Amino acid sequence: MHMQAVWYERQGAANQVLKFGDRELPVVGDGDVLVRLHSSAVNPSDIKKRSGGQAVEFPAGFIIPHSDGAGVIEAVGGGVSENRLGQRVWIYRAQFERHMGTAAEYVAVPSITAPALPDNTGFDIGACLGIPLMTAHRAVFIQGDVCRLNILVTGASGRVGYYAAQLAKAAGARVIATAGSDARCQVARQTGADEVLNYRSDDLVSAIAEFTDGQGVDRIVEVEFGVNAATSAAVLKNGGIISTYSSSLAPQPTIPFYPMMFKNISVNLILVYNMPETAKQQAILDINRALAKNQLRHRIAQSWSLEQTVKAHESIEQGGKDGCVVIDIP
Repeated sequence: MHMQAVWYERQGAANQVLKFGDRELPVVGDGDVLVRLHSSAVNPSDIKKRSGGQAVEFPAGFIIPHSDGAGVIEAVGGGVSENRLGQRVWIYRAQFERHMGTAAEYVAVPSITAPALPDNTGFDIGACLGIPLMTAHRAVFIQGDVCRLNILVTGASGRVGYYAAQLAKAAGARVIATAGSDARCQVARQTGADEVLNYRSDDLVSAIAEFTDGQGVDRIVEVEFGVNAATSAAVLKNGGIISTYSSSLAPQPTIPFYPMMFKNISVNLILVYNMPETAKQQAILDINRALAKNQLRHRIAQSWSLEQTVKAHESIEQGGKDGCVVIDIP
């Protein structure tokens, strides 16, 4: 049997290397589930792998891109309960160290990476949960409870920051959110943040000092570690923690070592794909609980068809897409 899919066999520009056509249905191994996909999400890391900005895990062979998606289980492998047949699921890390991701009609993944999708959540939203929301959960809770702490979320209008600010606020933190324009500050306010600052025009150090009564913030969820390192050192209190998942503008950052050392600042570097399994399972539990209660706001920036995957990739490369970019697969 065959399925429609998008794939590439070498790295390069989307319109030069991405192909659309028929491929064989994936094999369902022991412990796997076969999911008929209805939505696939395009994340920046998918773009980096395809373009050459990040090494691929395989020296040769095709890659069906995208790690995140959502659909319905149609078959199960050995050791997986048949009770999972027909279950709506969301998928994470589908293409991590694997040839086949979610830019296809079907994907076979380990059952553990296809958690149930609550009935009140659409497939398009389900496709947006893996990388953005699981990263946000890890960044907020990596050091435990945040209730009554002052949490700074930088880039709170972005994919991860938008969720991180919501999670921190729901957990009882006092949240300071930053964004880079008046329009994006309006988006950041949707998270329920207690204070929203424009990092291009506001004096962050003085504003944060005023908000925290001169105490500084307890933790920072950081989207641009290198660029913001000096500000982070200035606004964190003694024993403060930075949890960062990106440093795109300064990939080899220079840090203010002594200002950080004098405050006993700790830095957590987060990669969602291979973070501890206990962290993944706790994130899934908390995410599904929040989804079932309609406690999270989501944003779909654009939707494309599977045949338009090239355009979806190009749209992210062009920038300005803070929400999730999804591929609809009827």
